[in-house]
Amino acid sequence: MEEVQGELITVETLAADFQRLGVREGMTLLLHSSFKSLGQWVAGGPVAVILALEQVLGEEGTLVMPTHSSDLTDPSGWSNPPVPEAWWQSIREHMPAYDPDLTLLRGMGVIPETFRKQKGVKRSSHPISSFAAWGRHRDEIIDGHALDYAFGEQSPLARIYDLKGSVLLLGVDSLNNTSLHLAEYRAEYAGKQEVTAGAPMLVDGARQWVEFRDYNWNSDDFAAIGGDFGQETGQITYGKVAAAPAQLIPQREIVDYAVKWLEQRRV
Repeated sequence: MEEVQGELITVETLAADFQRLGVREGMTLLLHSSFKSLGQWVAGGPVAVILALEQVLGEEGTLVMPTHSSDLTDPSGWSNPPVPEAWWQSIREHMPAYDPDLTLLRGMGVIPETFRKQKGVKRSSHPISSFAAWGRHRDEIIDGHALDYAFGEQSPLARIYDLKGSVLLLGVDSLNNTSLHLAEYRAEYAGKQEVTAGAPMLVDGARQWVEFRDYNWNSDDFAAIGGDFGQETGQITYGKVAAAPAQLIPQREIVDYAVKWLEQRRV
């Protein structure tokens, strides 16, 4: 029999690692994650990660995850893979409407895909850029997610900012830090452009293709922002959760920093 490498990862060991990193009872926490980065032997899989975080956050805490569904975007912008232009209108007419209970995530990972199905978790109404939340401030964060400008002032990101929440990067880096899109919304720079987006939605019980306003969001420089913020402010706590590199970041501080960074460096 092949010898098992590494240690068994459990709810208890994960909880201890989260606490060691600085996760505390009562926090509002936005998680971006890679389950595979934790290691080979997680007893309970992604469920163990969720339960460990909820255990540490406690009844006064709030856990939030991105549950984006980019499969519902306009097919004219698809590139991986692209579809023939002749299909675009048919896709717009026939793609099933966004359903927070049914619509799958894309590119978010297995932890948020599992989390969104948990009893007591609520998913926001945005057809492409939704978030899901559990805990004390769940409704405050999730309700009222505006269709226009998905990461703007009427988004879960702005409510987390108001609550002085934190971002936990688990096995991923600042390229995945969605909160930096709130900084994009607030910053003024030459290349910022408003675009028209669309998605299938239920309107008064009937499915229809709905268009709305958004920005040309771009995360290409997010890793540089995160690196500069950590180096210049010392406000990122670095550590490990199981085998995964982890970062705990104060969301309001990095968003404010990123607004100035973007205005100075983006063209």
